[in-house]
Amino acid sequence: MNHLLIVRLVFSIIWALLFFLLFHYSVFALIGMFARKTFPRTDVLGRYGIIVSARNEESVIGALLDSIRACRYPADKVTVFVIAHNCSDRTAAIARSKGAVVCEYNNPEERTVGYAYRRLFDFIRTGYDLDTYDGFLIMNADNLVTPDYLLRMNDAFQANGRTAVVTSFRNTKNFGDNYMSALYGIFFIACCRLEARGRTLLGCSTRVSGTGYLFPASLVKNGWPYVTLTEDWEFSADRIAQGTRIVYCDEAEFYDEQPTTIPVMLRQRLRWAKGHLIVFFTRFTELVRSIFRRRGLSAVDRFSCYDIAVSILPLGVIGVGLTLAFLTCLMIISPHYAVNSVTRVSLITQLLRFWTVGFVISYALTALNGLLVVLLERRRIRSVPLGKLIAAVLLWPFFVALNIFLDTAALFIRKLEWKVIPHGKAPQE
Repeated sequence: MNHLLIVRLVFSIIWALLFFLLFHYSVFALIGMFARKTFPRTDVLGRYGIIVSARNEESVIGALLDSIRACRYPADKVTVFVIAHNCSDRTAAIARSKGAVVCEYNNPEERTVGYAYRRLFDFIRTGYDLDTYDGFLIMNADNLVTPDYLLRMNDAFQANGRTAVVTSFRNTKNFGDNYMSALYGIFFIACCRLEARGRTLLGCSTRVSGTGYLFPASLVKNGWPYVTLTEDWEFSADRIAQGTRIVYCDEAEFYDEQPTTIPVMLRQRLRWAKGHLIVFFTRFTELVRSIFRRRGLSAVDRFSCYDIAVSILPLGVIGVGLTLAFLTCLMIISPHYAVNSVTRVSLITQLLRFWTVGFVISYALTALNGLLVVLLERRRIRSVPLGKLIAAVLLWPFFVALNIFLDTAALFIRKLEWKVIPHGKAPQE
């Protein structure tokens, strides 16, 4: 019996199964490249509360509030609520001077933004009439919105019966600062263009990502329960499992500030990886149960549960685990297969050739992915030199592949605290 052949066959089947589980992402990407969904204009204007979390954000909070005030949307239908949590600067004073309702909240033990949201929604429920709001829009202090942002979000919200969650196009206001911010910019544009657009066009739910999303006020009538490292993943998984549709509005564009240094990037993405694992361990079973058992879900909603369940799989950990398992099996069977040192060298050479070819193919496909994103969305990428974009595209595969190592590292870190990401970029010109 050829033990090596059996090992190769078994692992080929496993890898093929993983490819099959993820194949629908190719469909989303293909559709998103060439089409988008727009929502009809409406004269029905909802009343919204804009939720802004801010921790020592005196350098950027004013610009965000100015951009909201400059929106072509009736001011009497918008209330901006700022939660100044664990601040030691003038964030609260600046927000008040710009007309925002400010809730100051200090608790060093509750550091994640989810705790800030929980405190703010308790504040709104006790001091304001929650029922007077149609929905709440989540923003970060470093964001900026375009003049028609609220109008386009309202169009999508009204078109979906005011029951769906609406997320929007996330651009980068410091795209051209350096290669790091450019890589982040490509990442978020790729999420919108190659995932969210296709999902919405096919009627499936997408997911929210950090900020820039609107949800019905009824969802927080009992408060905000999501306080882990990645509250957006928790929110998305629970909404989809319970049948709430999450749609993407490509016409609503806002800007976000991205890290520009490797240490900050590693810290942030390690937190994302750890939060991703937490959501997998706490939500995967419920999502699978919703696919088969939850009543009242349409076939599309059940597929959305499958989609988000696959999305929260720790693919980096799985990939590393499968590779180590494959190598272990080779070590075990080598005494049976490798009769002499020459055969052993031949086996190692074959493996190195296989991995080299795999790396080249993966690199080329991922770089092509980044190039397509840049070309398709070039009109929305402003003030970035062509040379810097080309360099970012060439670095893009390494930026993506880093997830493998961060996912694996996060598995062994028991406690990872949320830390502030420094902001301070001037408004987008």
